[in-house]
Amino acid sequence: MAETTGSRSRNLLKRLRDTLAQEGEGQERLDKITQLIADSMGTHVCSIYLLRDAETLELCATEGLNPESVHQTRLRIGEGLVGRVAREARPINVSNAPETPGFRYMPETGEEVYSSFLGVPIQRLGETRGVLVVQNKEARDYSDDEVYGLEVVAMVIAEMAELGAFVGKGAALSAPHQQPVTFRATSAQEGTAAGHVLLHEPHVVIANPVADDPEKELERLHRAMDRLKGDVDDMLSVAMGAATDESRQVLEAYRMFANSRGWLKRMEEDIRSGLAAEVAVEKEQSATRARMARVPDPYLRERLHDLDDLSNRLLRLLTGQDNHNGVEIPEDAILVARNIGPGELLEYGKRIKGVVLEEGSVGSHAAIVARAMAIPLVVHAEKITREALNGDLILVDGDHGIVHLRPEDSIAAAFQDKIAMQQEAQQQYASIRDLPAVTRDGVHIGLFMNAGLMVDLPSLKSSGADGVGLFRTELQFLIRSKVPRRGELAALYARIIDAAGDKPLIFRTLDIGSDKVLPYMKRTDEPNPAMGWRAIRLTLEKAGVMRMQIQALLRASNGRPLKVMFPFVAQFEEFTAARQAVLDEVVRERALGHKVPEEIEIGAMLETPSLAFAPDQFFEMADFISIGGNDLKQFFFAADRENERVRRRYDTLNVSFLTFIEQIARRCDSLGTPVSFCGEDAGRPVEALCFAAMGLRSLSMRPASIGPVKHLLRRVNLAEAREVIDRARASGAQSVRPALEGWLKDLGFV
Repeated sequence: MAETTGSRSRNLLKRLRDTLAQEGEGQERLDKITQLIADSMGTHVCSIYLLRDAETLELCATEGLNPESVHQTRLRIGEGLVGRVAREARPINVSNAPETPGFRYMPETGEEVYSSFLGVPIQRLGETRGVLVVQNKEARDYSDDEVYGLEVVAMVIAEMAELGAFVGKGAALSAPHQQPVTFRATSAQEGTAAGHVLLHEPHVVIANPVADDPEKELERLHRAMDRLKGDVDDMLSVAMGAATDESRQVLEAYRMFANSRGWLKRMEEDIRSGLAAEVAVEKEQSATRARMARVPDPYLRERLHDLDDLSNRLLRLLTGQDNHNGVEIPEDAILVARNIGPGELLEYGKRIKGVVLEEGSVGSHAAIVARAMAIPLVVHAEKITREALNGDLILVDGDHGIVHLRPEDSIAAAFQDKIAMQQEAQQQYASIRDLPAVTRDGVHIGLFMNAGLMVDLPSLKSSGADGVGLFRTELQFLIRSKVPRRGELAALYARIIDAAGDKPLIFRTLDIGSDKVLPYMKRTDEPNPAMGWRAIRLTLEKAGVMRMQIQALLRASNGRPLKVMFPFVAQFEEFTAARQAVLDEVVRERALGHKVPEEIEIGAMLETPSLAFAPDQFFEMADFISIGGNDLKQFFFAADRENERVRRRYDTLNVSFLTFIEQIARRCDSLGTPVSFCGEDAGRPVEALCFAAMGLRSLSMRPASIGPVKHLLRRVNLAEAREVIDRARASGAQSVRPALEGWLKDLGFV
């Protein structure tokens, strides 16, 4: 950019800053800005459009258009040239706007006399906040320098809007981060929590977006860049040791971005144009996020995500802020993040009461950890990291996937009433903690807990669980940068067995693959990972990994009884191969002089419909079967549980699914194979009652669900519940839920 242009840009920004520093209302400041820009650029028109809501732009200030149209003219995102700028997050520069496809004439503005048009997005961190427009009567091609200069000005306007410089009357001028917002997202872990926001990557607040001394800002940028490169080198030198060829390429790409001359040069140009170093970083970060939104290729999107992550690191270095922005973790912290890895989430530990993610998935690593920590998790809360601030009041309804940020008093009061009722119910459940789950007609149902971390085991006593029906072993693999050692695993498994005491404990072998990709495992590109190379399919091929884990389990038992279960078995021969691998290791361990389990039981998870129709020999060979409800349901209904549009269409109490569960229970019973149901549905009282009525006598769930399930089971007659279900099935109903819930309501239980 030529020196004269840079000087002109800096002068404009300084005049803009001085204007913003003056006393006045938000509307008055906006009016002065449009006058200043039009005068500086020699344009007949300058207009500022700001978002009124997520889909609507509102004309908030203008120099040159009809002043009566201010706050009256509105455009949908994508409508007209202004709407296109907002939707595409990039400049539109045309010399003859009325002849340009997509032009929308707004008669109330009086813009029919203007020909040329230049619009740039007002955006911060990739989030479009509005559009800045200049127009001229004559046909005019705005130069690249003018486009760039207007983008720089738009960036400053975005920063000042973030600081509340334009607060006034009307929705478009409402104070940022003050309005109540409700997010209707996806539940990844049930539960409710009320607390205050803790941002995983806090907002960087930039009080002075305009550089007084560009040379000083350049020095600050270069110092921060040197530190960033050093930090990246240190981080990668540690990670490279355990990296595969593919992951090594990814890590090198990360290093390459950190050393990118093009990235640095663009930020240097932004600073010379008058931006503070932090704003220059954010300007390039916004451009990166805009490109991310337009790139369909997942690999390229991931690389752009690397650059986005580097920008966050650089911003923290420039501002001297760590990940938590110097904010103490409140006692009732609700973690809010775009996404988060399992190791990072475990670092927060029990200090957080819930998690809300912009991205993530129902089956993600974070979801696995959240279940293990027994805290509610909501994913797909779009744009929440842009809306939330540290310390904001937040309510998380993990049962329904709803998040209330800065809720109105009436909503907060209702939510607190709900939590109070739940706490009161928990006290009631505590009174029956040590009593068995026996129905009124004398049927005993075993209630077991799911776990995945050592810290889960104290819940075995406090929840009143009969044992651990599923201990997930993959977490110890997911949170490490390299394969854990056999001795480490054996020591951990031994502590878990010790903690369980004399209560039953079932270890599920590694369920990795699909969306649970290990950091050190080569990623395979599959069109449908949930039905691909995962779980037992993967470990049968990676025989060394399976053998190492089995050896660790056998040594941990130290002669005590051991129960091992293999996930995602689809056919008989997979189970026979896995079972034989265990028996072979028992022989080897005995030959080495190690104590082997006095009793060993080997089971399988029934998560695919195919296994329900396996030969009788499978059921006779398996020491026990656990129905994996989450996967089985999605395959039964052909409804991806990551897809919110379809997964909620199919009820667990659907007659077809219940009949299928009943068939499995009857077949296992006829062949003498113990069978249980494991999954989220087992922890929902009405569903648990149905499973018991279908013949299941063992259910495994999260610890917090055992009390509510036991409370209902102890109050009902199972035979009567079965009659209600059978009548509903005979009537041709699609689901037995209405009939069963109606019956429970008549009894005063719902």
